[in-house]
Amino acid sequence: METDVTQIGESSRRVQSIEMGFRILRVLQASRTALPLREVAKRSQMPPSKVHLYLVSFAHDGVVQQNPKTGAYGLGSFAIQLGLAAVRQLDVVELARDVMSDLRTRTHCAVYLSLWGERGPCIVSKADGTIQGAFAVRLGYVLPMTTTATGLIFLTHLSSTVTTRALAAQASFEGTTAGRKRDLEKQCQKVRDDGYASTIGMLHRNFAGLSVPVMDYSGEIAAALTLLAPADHINDTLHDQLVGELKAAAAVISRRMGAPAEDPANSAVA
Repeated sequence: METDVTQIGESSRRVQSIEMGFRILRVLQASRTALPLREVAKRSQMPPSKVHLYLVSFAHDGVVQQNPKTGAYGLGSFAIQLGLAAVRQLDVVELARDVMSDLRTRTHCAVYLSLWGERGPCIVSKADGTIQGAFAVRLGYVLPMTTTATGLIFLTHLSSTVTTRALAAQASFEGTTAGRKRDLEKQCQKVRDDGYASTIGMLHRNFAGLSVPVMDYSGEIAAALTLLAPADHINDTLHDQLVGELKAAAAVISRRMGAPAEDPANSAVA
C-alpha cells in the first residue's frame, strides 16, 4: 500500500511538471515574436531560473529554439512538425460527433454538419431529432445556397471566388438577378453581424433552420453546424436559447479544430 501511495505521488509530480512546461510553451505559442528569458518568465508567472531549465530541455529536443544573436526563445522545428501532424489528423466529422449528439438531446432538433463541396454545402453527418416527424435530410444531400441557413453561412464566410461556381450551378432554380444579389449581400451582412443564419419555410414549408460556422486552426470556416426543426418549435420563446446552444456547440468543435480562442465561432442555420 505504501508503494502504491508513493507511485501516485511520483505520478502527480510528473504531471505537474508537464503542466508547468506547457505553461511556458503556451506563452511562446501566443507570442508573434521570439521572447527573451525574462519576458517568458514574466508571462508564465514562473522564476527565470526555473523557466531556463525548461527551455534548455525543450531546446535539446527541438521544441524551442534560441536565437544565437539575441538570445530570445521561440518555438522550434519539432513544435512545427507536431502542429502539422495535428492538422493532418483533424477530422471535423469525428470531432463533432459527440457534440452533435449532445446538442440533439438538449434541443430535440435535428442536427446537421455540412462541408463545402464543388456543388455547394453537402451534409456529411447528422443526428436526427425527436420532433422532426417524417421530414429528414439525407446524408450527401447538397443544400441550396441562397435559401438555406447552411448555404448562407458558407456564402458569408467563404470568398466569392470559391462560391461563384456553385452559385452558377444552382442559379437555374434559385435565380441570380441583380436585385437578388443585392438581397444576398444584405443577408450575408446580417449573418456576419448576428453570428448565425436562419431561414423559415424554405428547405421545407413548415420547417426552420439555424446555422453557425465551425472554424479551424487558421480562422477559416471548416464546416457549418445546423439545427432543423418545425418552425413553431423555433419560435420567439425558444429562438435565443437554441441559437445559444448552437453557438456553444460550434465553439467546442472549433476549439477541437484549433481555432484561435479569441475568434470564437459565429453561428448560422440551414
